[in-house]
Formats: sequence, C-alpha cells, structure tokens
Amino acid sequence: MILQYFKKKENEYKITADKLYLEILHKARLIIKKNYFIEINFDSSFEIITILLVFYIKNFNKDDSMKKNKVNEELIKIFISDLDKSMREIGIGDMSIGKHVKKYVKKFYYRVKILDPLINDLLSNEFIDYLNSLKLININNTQVMRQDLIVIFKELEKIK
Repeated sequence: MILQYFKKKENEYKITADKLYLEILHKARLIIKKNYFIEINFDSSFEIITILLVFYIKNFNKDDSMKKNKVNEELIKIFISDLDKSMREIGIGDMSIGKHVKKYVKKFYYRVKILDPLINDLLSNEFIDYLNSLKLININNTQVMRQDLIVIFKELEKIK
C-alpha cells in the first residue's frame, strides 16, 4: 500500500522540484555572500531567489510540457511555503501572515512578468535597469552581479 505512494508521478515532480529549489537556495546564498547588496535582509533574499526561480522556470520550460508544468507548479508551491516559513521566523504572527505572503506572491508574479522577456537578453541595458530599479543592489556592483547571473543562467542551459 505504501509503495503506491512512492511510485506516483506527483512524487517524481515534487522530488525534482525539491532538488531544484535547494539548488536555487544554494546559488542565492553564493550571490548574497558576494556582498552585492546594500543591505542583506528579507527583501534582498527575496529578490535574488525570485530572479533565480524565474531562471529555473524558464530553463525548465524546454522539457516535456506535462513534466514542465507539474515541476513548475511544485517549485512555486515550495517557494510560497518557504515565504510563509521565513516570515514566521522573522516574527510575523498567524493573524497577518496570509496578508504578507499574498503581498510577496503578487510581487513574485509581477517580477515574473517583467523578467520573462528580459531573460532572453541578459546583456541588455533593460536587465541592468531592472537590477538598478530594485534599489537593493549597490550600483557599483550591478555589472558584476549581472555577470554572475549570466553564468548561472548559462549553467542552467546546459542542464538537460
């Protein structure tokens, strides 16, 4: 009976999404350690994880459509759960957690809409303008951060 649970396709998608999300967090930590941000806080972590998550979703779109959709759904579920957990850790209470999570989920989808066309040309001035518009990145570090993000995106393109 329990073996059926492990063989379900949904578990395969969740396992893949869990691995991808851990990779996103790992890459985000590496970028945050490089001190590109004026201040390292929840918002700066949110922004870098959002950029990387959009990279992964965009890269994963190259795969089989059913698998792509399921894994992307799982990635976003994990991201939202992580938002909830992180906000609870910084002290947001049960009564207002939903409102805060909803605010950041809206921010995420807004960024997806903005970043999706920009990812096709990470060397463009529009991508630099986007990074500068965040007002969290030290303006002197924007070019170097963009180069690091391009390296990460190129690594993703090699993954099949």
